[in-house]
Amino acid sequence: MSKNNKKTTAPAVTGKIYDFCSKKRLILIVAVCVVIALLAGIIIRGVNLAIEFKGGTMLTYSYTGDIDKNQLKSAAEEIVSVPVNIRTGESLDDSGYQVTLSFTSKDGLNADRQFELNEALTEKFPDNQLELFDSNDVSPASGREFLLKCLVAMILAALLIIIYIALRFKKIGGWSAGVCSIFALCHDLAAALAASIIFGFEFNANIVAVILTILGYSINNTIVIYDRIRENRALYPKASLNELINMGCSQSLRRSIRTSVTTIGTMVVISVVVLISGYTSLLSFSVPLIFGLISGTYSSIFVAPVTWSWWKGRKPAQNDKKN
Repeated sequence: MSKNNKKTTAPAVTGKIYDFCSKKRLILIVAVCVVIALLAGIIIRGVNLAIEFKGGTMLTYSYTGDIDKNQLKSAAEEIVSVPVNIRTGESLDDSGYQVTLSFTSKDGLNADRQFELNEALTEKFPDNQLELFDSNDVSPASGREFLLKCLVAMILAALLIIIYIALRFKKIGGWSAGVCSIFALCHDLAAALAASIIFGFEFNANIVAVILTILGYSINNTIVIYDRIRENRALYPKASLNELINMGCSQSLRRSIRTSVTTIGTMVVISVVVLISGYTSLLSFSVPLIFGLISGTYSSIFVAPVTWSWWKGRKPAQNDKKN
């Protein structure tokens, strides 16, 4: 009896396949521009740490009517002799409003200076019935400890991501893919921090929340593309790594763009609403997150897989040189 040998053929590739791996130089230029923007922002504008990270005083006043925040800021700065941040909002206790003044101070605000500031503001705004509601001195030690814990958590998360990707995608060169995904994450964080510094936002708890959000969002997009590359390896065993990357990125392009447009569009709407309504403190979260999400979409499609292609392509070249 004769047996028929059936040869399985790989399914035909559907859709247009873009040559992402040929854009290494362009991707490098974009990454360098992001780093330059971050460094330029730090040098020109500086990093404006919030008082929870560098210590200071927070004074909350209740008031009525409309108050000119610029005049309030100038009047407070004449007394404390340092830049003052102003934040207004509605009072939860009654129908009035509250305004919070925050500024840096090494030793806090003593009773005499606080009394002098209260008197000056009361005289400057007699129609607003300013009354001290709360006063707090913030120690920088707790903020530094919190920042250090966040840094340690991010380092541990990066190591765990590398280990996870190395194990899950070991058949396609896992650990190098994990390192490249961390490089893409650093690219996204640099974009978000650059936007935060250029727009003049404080480095506060909102920025920390942005960093953690981008870490989860970006690595999820990257793993989806790595999954597609692994599936294509089984379907097209004779395809080169560059061909697999181009197929995987092209097949995931529409899904990534749709997801990102929805998420980024939501954050744009939130930014416009809070800007119109006057709750501008939320902008330090929404605006850097928008830039981070845009960078995350770009890096998951371009930076991580194309950098991985470059990494894997260097090995044959190095072996040829040795021979």
